[in-house]
Amino acid sequence: MGLGLCIILIAVGAILTFATDWELEGVDLDLVGLILMAVGIIGIAVYTSVLRRRRLLVPPAAPTVVEDDRRDRL
Repeated sequence: MGLGLCIILIAVGAILTFATDWELEGVDLDLVGLILMAVGIIGIAVYTSVLRRRRLLVPPAAPTVVEDDRRDRL
């Protein structure tokens, strides 16, 4: 799940929770909105945690050193 999708989940959840007054039989849209916002927040936390771990685990590339001891043979 990417960062953009997490932000969209939070936005859709907030719209369902705070900006609508629809009523569906058997579905609590406020609860669905809260669940979507929670999933979005958890997704952002996991995404940033993985991104931070990737930055810490990747060692810098060491330059390759090649020594040449050949002498001119004429």
